[in-house]
Amino acid sequence: MAKYCVNKNADENGYHEVHRETCEHLPEFKNQQDLGYWSSCSEAVQKAKQYYSSVDGCFYCCPECHKH
Repeated sequence: MAKYCVNKNADENGYHEVHRETCEHLPEFKNQQDLGYWSSCSEAVQKAKQYYSSVDGCFYCCPECHKH
């Protein structure tokens, strides 16, 4: 299981990106919303959708969940 967070700020396309805690492209700490530990990025994305309607996986650390 990995720990995930979501960026509180939307990207240029309006999506809040989900990241693994080990990602080299994490948002600043103040912009991270903790999502907890999940066995897959798809579970973390579902959790993030409780906070934001437009969510995407990070291109770098969650490529299997990166759609936009």
